[in-house]
Amino acid sequence: MSTKKTKFDSKMLDNILEKMMSTVETSKDEIFRIGEQSRKEFESLADELKSIKPKVLETIEEGDRLEGHAKFARKRLSEVSKHFKNYSEDEIREAYEKAHSIQMELTVIRQREKQLRNRRDEIERRLVGLQETIERAEALVGQISVVLNYLDTDLRAVGDLIEDAKQKQDFGLRIIEAQEDERRRLSREIHDGPAQMLANVMMRSDLVERVYRERGGEEAMEEIRSLRKMVRNALYEVRRIIYDLRPMALDDLGLVPTLAKYLDTIEDYHKQAEIKFVHFGIDKRLPSRLEVALFRLIQEAVQNATKHADASEISVKLEIQRNQIIAIIKDNGKGFDIEQTKEKSFGLIGMRERVELLEGQLTVDSKVGSGTIIIISVPLNV
Repeated sequence: MSTKKTKFDSKMLDNILEKMMSTVETSKDEIFRIGEQSRKEFESLADELKSIKPKVLETIEEGDRLEGHAKFARKRLSEVSKHFKNYSEDEIREAYEKAHSIQMELTVIRQREKQLRNRRDEIERRLVGLQETIERAEALVGQISVVLNYLDTDLRAVGDLIEDAKQKQDFGLRIIEAQEDERRRLSREIHDGPAQMLANVMMRSDLVERVYRERGGEEAMEEIRSLRKMVRNALYEVRRIIYDLRPMALDDLGLVPTLAKYLDTIEDYHKQAEIKFVHFGIDKRLPSRLEVALFRLIQEAVQNATKHADASEISVKLEIQRNQIIAIIKDNGKGFDIEQTKEKSFGLIGMRERVELLEGQLTVDSKVGSGTIIIISVPLNV
């Protein structure tokens, strides 16, 4: 009994991948268009809602005012009707016409109020639905991007090295999911940071001109100082994001000079925190992936100390020995309960995973009110 062995055809796999990518790319574009159309409609309806709300209030106030006039007119008409002998025909007719006119005007106003309320409620319902559509479209586009990147790069790159299909899928998807998470985080940081700050700068610049015209030069100068601070913050956020992507100095100068420059920048921006950096041991360049990993670890620890711990003193010590690298990051911040935080802190989880990939050890010692010490030990194979 003989068994026929099927020969693997890489070109056939490439053709299948191309067709799959074309189909998925078309779907991604369609979902993106749906999301953009929904976003434009959302913005248009939001503007309409913004203009309708004050109209509703104005209509209600006008209706209430007319309601008072209508009550007075009805009272007047009732009085004239009871004692019509005491009033002339013109006075009776005037009382009736005035009551009728006010009542008609009140009816029109109440009808308009009802229409405005209905339109307002309809817009609010549609905004909720559109927001859900936008969020689902963004999520789907992100998921499809994972699939596309996996099909276009990772499957081709590792296809010859990984024979088992399950291993190939797990390996590729983990890489691309990490990339997409990083891109999503970076997009969110740009949107919430520099983009928002620059939008505020534009608004405040218009305000400066108005303040100068209405209140004089002194208050305008105060607004300009505030504007300068906002621009400075935006510039810092841009530089920080560039560092997050990959510090250019890391490739040219190495870990120690890049760390020193980065910590000086952080200290200059966070005026309340004094950062001390000390370097011991062998002065030499390390493998690129090791320098990047150590920089990221120290960066994460320092950012936690400045952003979350409210530390006024931070010390960073880096020692490069013959067979290992030790980094110690210590702060005098408010600290935290390790047992309560370790399951929820994605920052610490990410640091632990990165250290484990380097076959190193991460030790975190912290207590509420007593600061935090982070010790990173990574083996160095010379």
